[in-house]
Amino acid sequence: MLLFWKQKLVLFAVPKTGTTALEAALLPHASAAILDPPGMKHVSVSRYRNMLAGFFEQRGRHEMETMAVMREPVSWLDSWYRYRRRPQLAGKDNSTGGVDFDGFVTAWLTDNPPAFANIGSQARFLRDGDAACGVTHLFRYDRLDDAVDFLETRFGADLALPRRNVSPEMAVNLSPKLEKRLRSERSAEFDLWAWLTEQRP
Repeated sequence: MLLFWKQKLVLFAVPKTGTTALEAALLPHASAAILDPPGMKHVSVSRYRNMLAGFFEQRGRHEMETMAVMREPVSWLDSWYRYRRRPQLAGKDNSTGGVDFDGFVTAWLTDNPPAFANIGSQARFLRDGDAACGVTHLFRYDRLDDAVDFLETRFGADLALPRRNVSPEMAVNLSPKLEKRLRSERSAEFDLWAWLTEQRP
């Protein structure tokens, strides 16, 4: 999470949405940065509101706008699956090396996912109370240039995005039956994505 005092903006780092690259480009401009540990780097919207906003926003006297990036839900799962197949994770509990994509998604749908499928939820990350979307500005991962344009205008500077945390290239397929179950059981993910694509077609 990065906070920019002069620009009155907070950038949330939704995992696997390109925000690591955005953070790398914007870090020199940040007034405050939470980069480690990973559990704090990926501060959710609700945790920011409940734990940090009062401090950073001086109890409402310096209110911040917020922004984040969201990825299409199946693509987001695909990226996590491929990222955890990296050779560096072979033999570890969070490796997906021994499971196919259907198995990964099935594990993610359980109430207590095993380590390799314990990746959280974009919808939960972005929710703030009863609001499905708790950020002022939400951008699509597949339209990341829109987020970059917004930030360049806000900061009055050109941004060069490095490639960070890139998942290995490989073809994965989700069975139609499981995709139907996924869309039913995790409808909040797809509803938020549908809302976003209506806002930013």
